[in-house]
Amino acid sequence: MPREFQRGHKARISDLTAGTDLYVGVQITAPGLTFDISCFGLDADERLSDDRYFVFFNQPKSPEESIQLLGSQAGDTESFRITLDRIPPQIRKLSFTATLDGAGQMSQINPGYLRIVAGGEEVARYAFNGSEFTSERAVMLGDFYLKDVWRFAAVGQGFDGGLDALLKNFGGEVAEEEAPGAPQQPQAGAAAPSFAPPTFGAPPAPQQPQPAAQGFAPPPGATPPPAPAPVSPVHAAPTIVAPLVPPGGQVPPPAPAPAPYGQPPQQQPYGQGPAPTAPMPPGYGQQPPAPQAPQAPPGYGQPTPPPGYGQQPPFGQVPGQQAYGVPQGAPQGGAGVASALQQFKETPTGQRWTQQNRKMIRVDLGIGGQPVLARQGSMVLYQGKVDFSYKGAGFAGRIVGNATGQEMQLMRCTGQGQVFLAENSTHVHPIELQGDAICVSAENVLAFDESLQYEVRRIEGHGIPGGALFTMQFQGTGTIVVKTHGTPVVLPVTPTTFADCNAVVAWSAASQVVVSSQVRMRRNAYPGDTGESVNLQFRGAPGNFIVVQPYEV
Repeated sequence: MPREFQRGHKARISDLTAGTDLYVGVQITAPGLTFDISCFGLDADERLSDDRYFVFFNQPKSPEESIQLLGSQAGDTESFRITLDRIPPQIRKLSFTATLDGAGQMSQINPGYLRIVAGGEEVARYAFNGSEFTSERAVMLGDFYLKDVWRFAAVGQGFDGGLDALLKNFGGEVAEEEAPGAPQQPQAGAAAPSFAPPTFGAPPAPQQPQPAAQGFAPPPGATPPPAPAPVSPVHAAPTIVAPLVPPGGQVPPPAPAPAPYGQPPQQQPYGQGPAPTAPMPPGYGQQPPAPQAPQAPPGYGQPTPPPGYGQQPPFGQVPGQQAYGVPQGAPQGGAGVASALQQFKETPTGQRWTQQNRKMIRVDLGIGGQPVLARQGSMVLYQGKVDFSYKGAGFAGRIVGNATGQEMQLMRCTGQGQVFLAENSTHVHPIELQGDAICVSAENVLAFDESLQYEVRRIEGHGIPGGALFTMQFQGTGTIVVKTHGTPVVLPVTPTTFADCNAVVAWSAASQVVVSSQVRMRRNAYPGDTGESVNLQFRGAPGNFIVVQPYEV
């Protein structure tokens, strides 16, 4: 089943398919109207610096044939062949557009789509219809863009003016007499067959020896298998309802109340100086009590440190535990291999969940006696007798996951032993729930106790197709481990707090969340585009918070 995209959603191509030779089909129709469907190859400034990378009806391929116009086939109004590993380095984005040829407006179009096909199998689809537009005469449908790796974004932004106006906006020049000559440029290393539809629309075997040539045709064909464990979709609509405890440092000995969030007294948390032990801050929505002891300023520049799950020592440590990776009683000097590696030894605590360092966590399955659900492939080491089995979501769960983007590929860990978990060197943060709820995007979940209940939650809003984004809600008693790209920042919620939906990691349960979409798309589309088309607005009483990571999908 293809992954369904909504406007503003993004994903890595490698999460959709392992292939790089792709077929892109566009279906757009309207009674009595005709359309020109084009692909713009843009540079790092999102400008058409080389007119040869404007692929349309009069110039059906780029010089090295990494972008080819194939024509109408397999039910698509227009189709392209995109060979990502042959695109020259100066091209950083491929923008697929549709413009009206003659009178009319985009509000008249029938339901249509842009789809990506690899190896004869459709792997992604972005659907749209005329109700999303008004008097626009052009629309930017979707982008392939290079951000460390190739990614896909469903754009769906309207544009006033036709093909000529769109070309000028991308920095190109309208010169009808020059377009036909462009295809006659020398073909550097061209190995692909002609762009004619029969090459890719018929079921016969591929006409090229390269295996990648099989990866773009709509009918069945042999291509490299899909990525073994695709990460959850795109849009990475991140949300959670409890703060992430920053890694680092010791915590005070047992006291009537745990140390405040993110401020262990014996080590600097994220740039702060040492601070004396202070009482736990109040719960969300409560007024803070009168000061009882000197307290260091809260981390991340917050006026109020976000409380919530302060019952848990930071990052799975227990009172009296030393810093990450330094076992109790470790020698502080000496020579030799043993001394050099001493600081990296396992950190035992006797707790069920133990943070080993900022990027690895250990769970002891013998404590608590309940299984753990973890992201497939996240196990890096285990000790003892541990069984790993596939955890399926069931037919209904797969449908919901594909429709909302909140699909998790999980394994079930059972037995008597310790399992070490990590993924892609991301930072991991254990969060203990005590009967409360937390919302986390499936993209940001590493592992959790099976005792926790979870379901897809809808975030209502205007300005996006379908009127909603989605996230996962976890509830009950147990621990969930959240992963972030880099060190997160926690900020208090104010009436003017807005965040990029692709960077938000968490938010408090009491916050009201509203989708704030930049609907004036004709102004911020492409040249001069801010790239921030879908944001989340947060509202809530004092004590509510959001957590963001220094990373976007």
